[in-house]
Amino acid sequence: LQMLEQQVVGGEQAKNKDLKEKHKRRKKYADERRRQLVAALQESNEDSSEQILLNVYDSIQEEVRAKSKLLEKMQEKLRAAETEIKDLQMEFGLEKTDYLSTIRRQERDLMLCQQLLDQVQSLVRRDCNYSNLEKIRRESVWDEESSCWKIPEPVIQKTYLP
Repeated sequence: LQMLEQQVVGGEQAKNKDLKEKHKRRKKYADERRRQLVAALQESNEDSSEQILLNVYDSIQEEVRAKSKLLEKMQEKLRAAETEIKDLQMEFGLEKTDYLSTIRRQERDLMLCQQLLDQVQSLVRRDCNYSNLEKIRRESVWDEESSCWKIPEPVIQKTYLP
């Protein structure tokens, strides 16, 4: 009876050491895999945990419903991301046009100042240091504290004949 019991409980190969070793390896692998899944579930959020676990469904309709729900969630995320991208592109476009208009306005102001300087330079006395604009530019220094240019004071050099 014990011999029959051992054959029934363990099967025909109950004493096969290779088979026992194979079962131990499989069990060890399954335990390791289970630990990895538990660790992954603890680290991941709700969305990624759905992708890790293999869902078991009672019917095909239930599987279709679950996957349709997941698809709708992903499509909603996609639409939200596309909307955000469009908003950012529109915002950057507005900033770009604002910067370009500022640059154009500053270029026009610079051209006006340059034309005024060209017109006024001929009216400056020749014995004044402001008659040479290039020399004034070389001698001018930018002051970081006051955020303005420090230009030399106008000086009239009088020459006396002996």
